[in-house]
Parts: sequence; structure tokens; C-alpha cells
Amino acid sequence: MFSSVAHLARANPFNAPHLQLVHDGLAGPRGCPAGPTAPPRRSRNLAAAAVEEEYSCAYGSGRFFILCGLGGIISCGTTHTALVPLDLVKCRMQVDPQKYKGIFNGFSVTLKEDGVRGLAKGWAPTFIGYSLQGLCKFGFYEVFKVLYSNMLGEENTYLWRTSLYLAASASAEFFADIALAPMEATKVRIQTQPGYANTLRDAAPKMYKEEGLKAFYKGVAPLWMRQIPYTMMKFACFERTVEALYKFVVPKPRSECSKPEQLVVTFVAGYIAGVFCAIVSHPADSVVSVLNKEKGSSASQVLQRLGFKGVWKGLFARIIMIGTLTALQWFIYDSVKVYFRLPRPPPPEMPESLKKKLGLTQ
Repeated sequence: MFSSVAHLARANPFNAPHLQLVHDGLAGPRGCPAGPTAPPRRSRNLAAAAVEEEYSCAYGSGRFFILCGLGGIISCGTTHTALVPLDLVKCRMQVDPQKYKGIFNGFSVTLKEDGVRGLAKGWAPTFIGYSLQGLCKFGFYEVFKVLYSNMLGEENTYLWRTSLYLAASASAEFFADIALAPMEATKVRIQTQPGYANTLRDAAPKMYKEEGLKAFYKGVAPLWMRQIPYTMMKFACFERTVEALYKFVVPKPRSECSKPEQLVVTFVAGYIAGVFCAIVSHPADSVVSVLNKEKGSSASQVLQRLGFKGVWKGLFARIIMIGTLTALQWFIYDSVKVYFRLPRPPPPEMPESLKKKLGLTQ
């Protein structure tokens, strides 16, 4: 699979450094070295950096996708686990709003009943589940972005780039949620049913004995409802925010920014994307939390019972959690790319062929 994707990636419009080198005359046909030419023009891309920096692998290669998947494991597994206390309180606010009346009250009640150790309930299924989700989410996003962009072609990839981000992220999240569902169901059961089980080792066998495999996958449909819109917003909003920040906010081109400066832009764009992610996915998140707590209920029954006001319970806590979470995930993911010297193409620019068609070149 990776070999075929790697073949397609060679002409991928997102492989901007290679394309720009060809446009600037630094490479001949089929990538063969050309003779001396005029100095390359400065632009808002990595043309100069691509000459000086040696990447550890080619864009779209098997190694590239594997390391992107590893970056997803690190970014999602660590951040979700670190925010387990906030996630626990948020879940309890959703399933029992009469008892847990707000984020601060929720922390207070949880500490009184379970102590400090109680805030860490569900950390193991959280770490395992979201590590698997991160592997699929980020790894498959890069795969689908390459595949879909090659289907569209260079010009349409630029014109329809937001749709491409949405389609690639939705496709990746579909598989990511299948990997996440069993651990998410176990985590919610541990966090929202006091006395049911305190550890993954106790909860998983008990759930299987009571309901079979259905216990782990009955929440996958509402999980898709929650996570697919969330991920579509997470990737599309992030990509376009990065593009806007470099265009309107950052006072110099990305190619002139240092790696730390680029990572700051990544963090800011990630936090902005995270706020929108929380709002878009919160109603479905409320349904998932209640559904995984109760036996025999369907998503439609839970939604009808909660009502419009009920599905928005815990939104403030979720905005804090998801905003911080998304910013940290993008920061860690981009840092992993920097560490492993992976290609990090700049925000896309209009292809020269399209500029000519639109009469934008002289």
C-alpha cells in the first residue's frame, strides 16, 4: 500500500519543495540536475530550506507515513491521558448534571468522594484508546491527503484544498474511531459508574461478560457523530488558520521563520481550531457519555431524553479541554516531524499554471 502511495506522492501538489525547485529551474526533467541558472526567487515556501535541509525520507514514502503515525500516537496518547481529570469531571457533568453542577463543583464532589486518586480513573483505557486513535487519525490523514490530491490534480487541489482537508480527515477518523471505540466505552464506564470497576483489567472482562462485544462497539455510531465533525474541523480549520496566520499576522515568510517560531504558529492555530472543534462535537459527546454508561439505551433515546439544553451541559469544560488538547497535539505532532526531519510543506500557493489561466501573471 505504502509503495503505491509513495509513487503517487512524487507528483503530489503538497510536495511543495520539490515542485518549487522544478519551477525555479534547480532541477531538470524527471528531477535530473540542470546547469547553472539564475538565483531562485524568494517566496513564501521552503524552496531555500529544501536546498539546505536534508530530509530523513521522501514526502509520501512509507517511512513518512509510519513516522506521522508515530507522531499521532505520541501527541494523542499523552495529551488525552494528561487531561483525564478534566475529562472525568466533564463526563460526570453530562451523565448526572444534578449532582455535578459545574466544573468546579464537579472537581469538589469528586475529590470528596474518591480522593485525589479518583481523578485518575480511566487513565489506562484513555492512553491505549487515544494512542490507537492518534495513529490512525494523523497517519491516515497524510495518506488520504496524498491520494485525494492526486485524484484532483495540482490546480484543483489548490482550488478545493479546504474540501480536500475535510475529506481526508473524515476518512481517517472513520477508521480511527473503530480503533478507539472499545477503550472509550471502558473509560466512560469506569469514570461514570462508581463501584463498577476501578481499572481496565477489571472493567473490560466484566463488560464482555455482561453484554459481549456489543458493550465495546455500541457507541461507535455516536462516536462517529462526535469525532468525524470534530476531526474535520480540527484539520481543516488548522490548515486554513496556519495559512491565514502566515499571510496576515506573521511579519515574515515561513521560509524565514526559525523552527521554534513555526512551532509557535502551530500552537496558536491549534488552539483556535480546538475551540471550534469543541463546539461542533459537544452534543454528540454528551450522547456518547450517557450511552456508554447505560445498558440497553439507543442513541436516539438518549438524545430525546437529554433535549437541546441537556446536550450542551459541560461545554465550558470541554472548550478548555479540547482547546488545550488540540493545541498541544498539533504542537507535539509538528515537533515530532521536526525531530525526525520529515518534510513539512508550507501553506499552499496558487500553481503557476493556474495563475496563467486566470491572467495573474505578466
